Parts: sequence; C-alpha cells; structure tokens
Amino acid sequence: MRIACLHTADSNIAVFDAAAEALGLTPDTLSHHSRPDLLAAAVAAGQLTPYIQQQACDALVELAQTADLVLLTCSTLGPSATQADALTTVPVWRVDEALATQAMAKAGKTQVLYAVETTLLPTQQLFERVSRHPQAEVEFVLVEGAWQKFMDGDVAGYVQNVAAAADQAFQQGADKVALAQASMAGAVDLTQFGAPLSSPRCGLRVAIEHLRKRQYEAGLQQNS
Repeated sequence: MRIACLHTADSNIAVFDAAAEALGLTPDTLSHHSRPDLLAAAVAAGQLTPYIQQQACDALVELAQTADLVLLTCSTLGPSATQADALTTVPVWRVDEALATQAMAKAGKTQVLYAVETTLLPTQQLFERVSRHPQAEVEFVLVEGAWQKFMDGDVAGYVQNVAAAADQAFQQGADKVALAQASMAGAVDLTQFGAPLSSPRCGLRVAIEHLRKRQYEAGLQQNS
C-alpha cells in the first residue's frame, strides 16, 4: 500500500506521519512531496488561478505513476485533485473531502474553521458538493491572526489560536467543528470543550479503507 501526499507546507509531513501512526500504518506507507511554492503563488494571487491549478494537477498526476493513491493535503488547491483524478486510473483525492463528508453526514451545526482566505472558496464548494443530512448546517469562520503566526514559523501559537477558536465554537453551540486546513490538526489535542474533526486522520482513514477493499477484491478475483 503506497499513498503519496502532496503538501504545500513542510510542517504537514509530521502531521500526516502522526496521523498515520495513530491509524496503525507502517512508516513506509506514506511518501511525502512538498510544493510550498504553489500555495505561496495562490496566496499572492488571492485565489487559485487556472495556471496554479494546472501546475498542481501536473504534480499530482506525476505522483500517481508510482503510488496506489494520491492525497492532496492543501485545501486551497483542492480543485486540482478533481482535475487530476480524471486523468489517471490511480485515485487522486483531496484529503479534506472525507472531512466534509463526515461533518455533513449527521444533523447539527458544523462550524468550519480556516486560517487563510484562499481556503474559503474551495472549502465552501466542497461542503456544498458532498452528501449532507437534511438537518445539517454549516458556517465558515476565519481564525483571525492565526495564519500570520504560521507564516512566521510559530506553529505552536498557530494551533493554539485554532484550538481557542474551536473551543469558542463549541461553547457557542456548534455540534461539530471541522478544521479546514491539514496544518490545523495539532489543535485537536489542545481543545477543552470538544473534539474537532481534522482532515489528516479523516482523509487517511478513508484512503486506507478504499485501498484495503481494492486489495480484498483483487484477491477474490485471483482465487476465483
């Protein structure tokens, strides 16, 4: 089982390794590939432009040549995964899709936290696209000031800000809190009033289930 991850922040490598370990994966299951230039370009442009989307798509298709499944871990670049998935027989997924699916599967109010403005539109579009419970509600909230801390290298301060925002959401009546960006995952262990959903663990769990199902089906075909 080989899962290739395309990141736009080097710090997300440790985040996904920790999620993989928590899910019982062996260390060699994941391979990591980092393209911080793609997110930097999108932030500078104020959006995911067609050119940046194509660059990300090309990178994902290349990774698919040597993997069983590819995960795009950057929510800003999310549409690139859909584009790449149509160009290869290897699944190319955005890691936050499992997050959105889980958040919307049951009734209740979900508050989705994000830290960088370029994440908002792709994330809104994702949550609108996934299947949802008729009584599921969602709102999107920017964690003010958090992204600057991340850009300054203060990852601890960044996740603390996110955790505080998550606790505030729970205290204000949110049934679920979803952390839109994979880099926020560390906040899960810092909250006091609830357990937020994070994309690394949600996305990896679904990816593993998919690959194990394929392996099982392939085994049945060989034995038939």
